[in-house]
Amino acid sequence: MDIKNLKYQISTECDRGLCRRGVGRQDKQLNTYDWLADVPGNAESTDLVEVQFKNTRKGYYHNVNNLELQKGDIVAVEANPGHDIGVVTLTGELVKLQLKKANLKSADDIRRVYRHAKPVDIEKYEEAKSREHATMIQSRQIAKDLGLDMKIGDVEYQGDGNKAIFYYIADERVDFRQLIKVLADAFHVRIEMKQIGARQEAGRIGGTGPCGRELCCATWMKNFVSVSTNAARFQDISLNPQKLAGMCAKLKCCLNYEVDDYMEANKKLPSRDIVLQTQDADYYFFKADILAGLVTYSTDKRMAANLETITAARAKEIIELNKEGEKPLSLLEDGQVKVDGAPKDLLEDDITRFDKSKKKKKKRKPRPEKVDNLNGSDKQEKTDKPEKSDKLEKSEKAEKSDKPEKSDRPRRPQRKNKMPKDQKGAPEGKGQ
Repeated sequence: MDIKNLKYQISTECDRGLCRRGVGRQDKQLNTYDWLADVPGNAESTDLVEVQFKNTRKGYYHNVNNLELQKGDIVAVEANPGHDIGVVTLTGELVKLQLKKANLKSADDIRRVYRHAKPVDIEKYEEAKSREHATMIQSRQIAKDLGLDMKIGDVEYQGDGNKAIFYYIADERVDFRQLIKVLADAFHVRIEMKQIGARQEAGRIGGTGPCGRELCCATWMKNFVSVSTNAARFQDISLNPQKLAGMCAKLKCCLNYEVDDYMEANKKLPSRDIVLQTQDADYYFFKADILAGLVTYSTDKRMAANLETITAARAKEIIELNKEGEKPLSLLEDGQVKVDGAPKDLLEDDITRFDKSKKKKKKRKPRPEKVDNLNGSDKQEKTDKPEKSDKLEKSEKAEKSDKPEKSDRPRRPQRKNKMPKDQKGAPEGKGQ
């Protein structure tokens, strides 16, 4: 296998401040855009590089051999034991910032980059990768036979094929010492078990969310923050578990994206327990459009009746008037026209309004000749047709042929097999 076909060719052209070298491979998850890629000397500022392996697993390594590494290069890195094969996803100054997010406990976790991957390394890696799915199915059956309450979600072989990492999910503590012995005898590799959560499993497997885009945990999210139902309450979202749960069966991470904006906007709204008093009636809180700053009040505390929508500033103004013992005429400001915001039922309109209108055919008036025939009159009314020429009149008067006059009755169709005149007899069914 030619290694040149596996390497990603990166263009150094830049346009409108965006450098293509900074984008790198787009088929890798958790890809980071390198804004400093086109800065001279950025790659030489540090020997640290970021290497990504299967799915979302990343590692940070020292380029001790001063190799010319760019995004997309396939390299062989140090592993325990042997070596592993990965793809360079980031170089330069931004790797230091990524190290802070990774929360590496010691410098011993940062190993070395050996070399650019050779064709022999690529062949071993492809061979080991082809065994991952079959190993996962077999290991699930082994864990089931041992009666372990765990789910093996993914298996990843090391680049040299000497080690396999088994990712599993379990609600409680699992004693898998016997499982490791059975797996080592079955696959003849070194076994490493890693417990992951439901969110991490969704990020490793990937998928498409209900929004139609790829999962955030599989594209750019590196740290998972706890999500509670309070985030849905602050945004006035219905607490429906089927709609709030994501692909991992946990609350969606995107519930935290806009909750801060909703909390800031909610501070500008009046309290929901306050009753607005007017000369017409007392109004109770019904609903609120938090981002738009609009509040809807109802005259009934338990149902929607005589709904009035006003701004938050107008509601606070009425609250201050009520504290002073004054009651305005209505919730609306002076000169403000009430806008009917009730939803309109589309079925109320005529559903045939989009159909093409069929033109009614006008009834033709009967000709004067037909009218006279119906009345039995022999007179002919004058028409606007031009009079016949003399030649036509003469031809009509002349009777040159001895043929009988043609009747107005339609002629009967002639039979194909005609009989001779001598053999013709009387028609059947008729007397002579």
